[in-house]
Amino acid sequence: MSGRNRRVAFGVMGGMVLLGVAACTQVPALRSVFGFDASEPVAVIVPPEQLRAVEAMTVDDKSQILVEGTEAEARNAAIAVSDLPVERAASFAFPQASGNAYRTALKCLSQAVYYEAAREPLEGRRAVAQVVLNRVRHPAYPNSVCGVVYEGSQRNTGCQFSFTCDGALLRAPMASLWAEAQDVAREALAGRVEASVGTATNYHADYVLPKWAFTLAKIEKIGRHIFYRLHGKWGQRALFTSAYSGVERIPVLDYDGLRARLLAASQQGHEPAPVPGLTVPPAVTDRHAANDVGGRIDTTKQWRLSIPDPVSASSKYQSAIAATTSVQSQAVEPGMETASAPSRIVLAR
Repeated sequence: MSGRNRRVAFGVMGGMVLLGVAACTQVPALRSVFGFDASEPVAVIVPPEQLRAVEAMTVDDKSQILVEGTEAEARNAAIAVSDLPVERAASFAFPQASGNAYRTALKCLSQAVYYEAAREPLEGRRAVAQVVLNRVRHPAYPNSVCGVVYEGSQRNTGCQFSFTCDGALLRAPMASLWAEAQDVAREALAGRVEASVGTATNYHADYVLPKWAFTLAKIEKIGRHIFYRLHGKWGQRALFTSAYSGVERIPVLDYDGLRARLLAASQQGHEPAPVPGLTVPPAVTDRHAANDVGGRIDTTKQWRLSIPDPVSASSKYQSAIAATTSVQSQAVEPGMETASAPSRIVLAR
């Protein structure tokens, strides 16, 4: 074999070895064999169909909602919790708890906790923060905190966190609840893990039932939120290895569009539910309390309007007048005049 051919052969063999090593490093169990830290980020290619499926998992797109209200609560409760193991997510420790990137990430994560779960129990708020950080590590989502939180915010519908596109950001947060949200976000960025939701990447309120709830593995219900993980390898901890970008940026939002959407939502008429004791729903302008049926006709109680006969009523009225006149005439003696007491005007001093 000539020298040139030997070099080509060795080059091919070397390339095959490198490809083999690269392939093995995608398997966590084999990474340490080749001297790699199993926690080091690994690039994973996500098929386009998987990306489209992930992007469609939103409650902002109303076409994804099957039912709402009490029916949704009942049907959500009927979905069984998955028997898949709940794997503890790897901690996400921000490289440096200072600087512009950290402050921006803290703001984005605090917004997610506040606008999504401000009045949820502490465990529920921590779970929302965990979902955000799980997504940062997952190859199907952006690899920054703000990128995850604001994903889809510039679309008319389909934002992953609805507060970024429904106008909620126009409402100033309550100081006390905002401070609590910041505390939760700060802990999460310092490496705290909410183990109860494992590798969850999705959640929704229990009073809505999205189509995609049936395509995911239900993990846990905390407060009003139900948490899910992706099925198969896409929901396993081994795949949450994307490298954090280190770049945090809040996108420019269309605030005029947000105001218009918020106004439209506030003006949207909702047909009120019937109140017990009423046969028709009250008008939207009715200012009665929901449980106040006073002053309203309740036909369900067999009440019937009774209008007296006008002839009978007239004769009774005439009889009453005659009787009153007779009594008054007997009270005044003949030849005497009645006099009224003079009015007295007293001036205040």
